[in-house]
Amino acid sequence: MSKVFVSDHPLIAHKVTMLRDENTSVKEFRELVNEIAILMSYDVTKDLTLKPYKVKTPITETEGKVIEKQVALVPILRAGLGFVDALMSTIPAAKVGHIGLYRDPKTLLPVEYYCKLPTDIADRQVIVLDPMLATGGSSIAAIDFIKKRGARKIKLMCMIGAPEGVKAVQEKHPDVDIYLAALDEKLNDHGYIVPGLGDAGDRLFGTL
Repeated sequence: MSKVFVSDHPLIAHKVTMLRDENTSVKEFRELVNEIAILMSYDVTKDLTLKPYKVKTPITETEGKVIEKQVALVPILRAGLGFVDALMSTIPAAKVGHIGLYRDPKTLLPVEYYCKLPTDIADRQVIVLDPMLATGGSSIAAIDFIKKRGARKIKLMCMIGAPEGVKAVQEKHPDVDIYLAALDEKLNDHGYIVPGLGDAGDRLFGTL
């Protein structure tokens, strides 16, 4: 079964509280998401493998280390875009793919309407970006589609998760570790996370 990492960092806890506040402006919300993503990136990338690398300092030559396996960031449109700039600032060599999904009104199943991934996706550590892990449907579908394109090592990074969504992803993709800023109580009857923060996409892009 995949592992679930829930942050216990005081700075993240503080910023998540500010995110939840319904009075937080769109500008402030975007800034907080960016800051949380930067802080989370350290845990998400802490097991990247390193290889020796010789470098010459102004004093002498020495052997350092560089990341061996490169990273691909794959935000789920549209809310996942809120994480991209933050992770690109900490992993500037990462390539960025995009995946868009919508729910078929008749079957209620996720349908892919857009997917553009790096051609070497199979050789990269993929980090799927989806701020809210509610039912898990979108994340599961996105991971399904990414795996079909050859990805073999995938992580899922979210801000807020519900136990129902975490369980669903673990059952469908037991090889995908999940990283959360906070794990909330439950889903309500409308599929929203409680206490949650509302619709992350709407709050990021001001489409409330």
